[in-house]
Amino acid sequence: MILKKLKSNSSVSLILVPLVTTAFWIKSLQHPFAYDYFPGEEQNILYNFIYRLVEGNPLIQVISGMVMVVLLAYVMQLVNDRYMFIRIKSKLPALLFAVIVGGFVPMHTLHPVYFGAMFMLLTVYRLFAMYETKKAYASAFDIGFLLGIGALFYLNLVVLLPAFIVGVAMLGRETGWREFLTLLLGFLLPFIFVTAYAVLSDRLMEIYGILQQNIFTPVNHFRSNIPLQVYLVTLILFTITGSIGMFGQYDSKKISSRKYFTVFFWIFIFSLVGFTLIPVTSQEMLVITAIPVTYLIANLFVFMKSRFWSELLFILLLLIVVSMQFSFDIFQ
Repeated sequence: MILKKLKSNSSVSLILVPLVTTAFWIKSLQHPFAYDYFPGEEQNILYNFIYRLVEGNPLIQVISGMVMVVLLAYVMQLVNDRYMFIRIKSKLPALLFAVIVGGFVPMHTLHPVYFGAMFMLLTVYRLFAMYETKKAYASAFDIGFLLGIGALFYLNLVVLLPAFIVGVAMLGRETGWREFLTLLLGFLLPFIFVTAYAVLSDRLMEIYGILQQNIFTPVNHFRSNIPLQVYLVTLILFTITGSIGMFGQYDSKKISSRKYFTVFFWIFIFSLVGFTLIPVTSQEMLVITAIPVTYLIANLFVFMKSRFWSELLFILLLLIVVSMQFSFDIFQ
């Protein structure tokens, strides 16, 4: 009965988002901590200003991170409500995102990836608006520009650029080279602004060094993190189950829904590529990966015919996320 209530289109589910987020972040609120940044990570071009405002106050950093998760959940719901790729009206995506990110306990504080994820979602919103639009130059520019701004908060967002190029090719109507060129120009423009600022302020080498650190510094938070490894295996199993369910529904879905979910598939794939190709990419990228995974699992729960199995799987996910709140203390 829990899932049946939560996957309805009632606004109560939206009210639950900040409550559920707070419940899963309660230990971090009681014992606030700052993220263990590698050198240069907190100096990302646009994030550095925000970091300086909260530096030295772990509680504010935890609260800020929690607020960002709630906002991301609401924007995710907005994207689904606007484009209806999950064809049954449901407020489950927002709540499910809060639950999934609740299991990433080391990320229960402020990090630039939350701002990068927000701009990525805005980019998705503009991308989906291109569907069957002729000469969508304005949308193509916005897609590149928003993703470029997001990359100035969280540089590894650059790895998703090919996914959005594929998305433009899929969703645009009579797409030509001008749309792709406009997208690339939009993406490069924020970096051109930063370069101009760096030259005028005589900080070119400093900013170049920060960008280098945010690409080539080797980081691995997974190696000795057994609870996170177990949780990731769980999410992978849910993702596989959701993918099987998606294939079963593929022929019955509208063409637009198929294309939207295919875009999320490419975002998911290229976020995984980031783990492989970029040495600095680690647990923070899971916040990005969680976005397409959330939509896929939400679609699974909404359309699952067996009430027993859907309730059981949802309760199992909740129990695993709850256990994550204590497992880190045990293993540490």
